[in-house]
Amino acid sequence: MKNRPAIAVSGLHRGENPQPGAAVIASLRRRFPGLRLVGLSYDPLESGLYGQGADHADIAYLIPYPGVGTRALLERLSDIHAREGLAAVIPCLDSEIQNYIDLHDDLEAMGIRSMLPSHAAFDARHKASLYDLCRKIGIAAPMTRVAMNEFTVTQFAEEIGYPVYVKGRLYEAELVGSQLELAAACQEIVRVWGWPIIVQEVIVGEEYDIAGVGDGAGGIMASCTIRKLLRTSHGKGFAGIVIDNPELDELARLIIQALKWNGPFELEFLKGNGKPYTLFEINPRFPAWIDFPSQIGCNMPALVGERLLGVRSKGSERCAVGRMFVRHSVDVVGDFADFAAMSTSGERLIGCAEG
Repeated sequence: MKNRPAIAVSGLHRGENPQPGAAVIASLRRRFPGLRLVGLSYDPLESGLYGQGADHADIAYLIPYPGVGTRALLERLSDIHAREGLAAVIPCLDSEIQNYIDLHDDLEAMGIRSMLPSHAAFDARHKASLYDLCRKIGIAAPMTRVAMNEFTVTQFAEEIGYPVYVKGRLYEAELVGSQLELAAACQEIVRVWGWPIIVQEVIVGEEYDIAGVGDGAGGIMASCTIRKLLRTSHGKGFAGIVIDNPELDELARLIIQALKWNGPFELEFLKGNGKPYTLFEINPRFPAWIDFPSQIGCNMPALVGERLLGVRSKGSERCAVGRMFVRHSVDVVGDFADFAAMSTSGERLIGCAEG
């Protein structure tokens, strides 16, 4: 066990489809330079396990995949806690949030704090439930249907009208323009994620993101609104610019108030097809670009860290309109011996000095 506070962070990969963990770590270090950051990894090839720097954890551990269930996760976190004295955990991947919500009380009893939405709020923002949520609070959303078999997938696609998106319950989305393409896309998604399949209307237009932190009582502690300038093939923001948009701010307020959201969130909107701003996704964690606002005075991971550690908040500034980011890729150099050690022991000291 270490003498300084430790926070565990997951989602360390920064490749083609970047995860938020490294950006969260970099943001936390800006506010807490002496904090011990513990990486939680599902794969020994996650890029954040190699190299050094402010966006790397001090040490990392392999943990069981989310599909294994809560018991295996709790046992592994208990082992890590015995070694690291974890004060808190910030999960950064959609697929693991449910497990952490289910384990909230168990982790609190161990002294590991987290800032997570309620079960009701988490379920309401799910892809299969989002359309109903938006209708309830009067916000535009793409027409969405949830299919449990191939027949209803075809029926819903014809009802909505091609092209349509077909999506897995947690991840993956395919744009299909015909029944033939639909069958192939469904087979692939079901093979990986199982049923149900979400069939969704396509809206073409500009994409906007709002990253923020909900206080759990219906308020927003801080947020940053951007318009995406570049997107990856997975839809990730590769470049963006801060905008001032009171209409989007009001939509965010309505959503977070209705959900009484607690902790990090990302709201994704589209503007096109002659329609109002349309909410197509609520992600229950920070986006991969969250270190951008941290660099311009709006450090949202630090706000979460302050609450989890029970320290006085320094607050945050509003993001200045017109500031922008562009992501770039670098080669992270490692040694195969490090990969072998991580694969066999499930643990790796990444390179930052130990306290």
